[in-house]
Amino acid sequence: MDTNSNTAILTVQDLKVRFHTRDAVIHAVNGISFDLQPRETLGIVGESGCGKSVMSLAMMGLIPMPPGKIESGRICYDGKDLLTLSQRQMRQIRGNDLAMIFQEPMTSLNPVLTIGQQIVEVIKLHQGLSMKAAKEKAVEYLNLVRIPEAARRLGQYPHEMSGGMRQRAMIAMALSCEPKILIADEPTTAIDVTIQAQILSLIAQLKKQIDTAIIMITHDLGVVAEMADRVIVMYAGFKVEEAPVHNLFSSPLHPYTKGLLASVPRIDTPLTKDGQNARLNEIPGSVPSLKQPLTGCAFAPRCKCVLDRCKIKIPPLVEAVPGHWVACWRVSVE
Repeated sequence: MDTNSNTAILTVQDLKVRFHTRDAVIHAVNGISFDLQPRETLGIVGESGCGKSVMSLAMMGLIPMPPGKIESGRICYDGKDLLTLSQRQMRQIRGNDLAMIFQEPMTSLNPVLTIGQQIVEVIKLHQGLSMKAAKEKAVEYLNLVRIPEAARRLGQYPHEMSGGMRQRAMIAMALSCEPKILIADEPTTAIDVTIQAQILSLIAQLKKQIDTAIIMITHDLGVVAEMADRVIVMYAGFKVEEAPVHNLFSSPLHPYTKGLLASVPRIDTPLTKDGQNARLNEIPGSVPSLKQPLTGCAFAPRCKCVLDRCKIKIPPLVEAVPGHWVACWRVSVE
């Protein structure tokens, strides 16, 4: 839909994910499609609860079933639809070809195993190396992510490391098998701003070194501006806009994207008359409940330029300008 799918390393088509709870069916991901090109960094942005992380877990084959269920769609990698593979087949691909940096390293790392045990296990499982060779490779990757005294760190437990060091260890583990695709789910959440910059710089450098494609999932538009080549904006489980990063920031088309960009603090914003910082713009209202199928545009209740049509029919994705897709009736009408 965006780039040439014939060259894509990963293709997601019409992915729909539901969670069946006692109270209702949660429509978490609603017909998402996109391509990922080799060596590309694809940013996926949106508010919390818009389906970003659920979509990434579906790509990794980690949706708990039940209560989760992938109702339709295809996730194609290397000529195979990952949704048709057995758990055993997915374990061969997960970690080796597709790897993921999870959102919070303290909850993602096993607290009763040392950092070395966890990285060595991944390397032995996927690469079939001896214990000695796996340890040497673990030290190599801890050095690669700039963890000092890497050999000594192998014997440390996660709680003995700082948040930044734990995140670096997670990156080392994800990259240790040199995957073709790296999914980074909020890789800088709850990390000091200075360390955030170091982590992002590190991911960018490692991308070049191991020649991998990256899916960067975040709600931080600053991270997207710095890292991404192309951006997908999600809202309430839908893809509402997709464009090259420069186009998205310079000429956003969807009202939701415009609202997100307007809410970002800017250093060139003038002070108020009494010398105070101006209040940030905000998007009124809240994200709709995903317990019911939507009959119109998900953003309509919060949109300042809503049309009658928006309330009764979900807008299709259209290519407003070459390479720039948007799902908005106002753009379609105009």
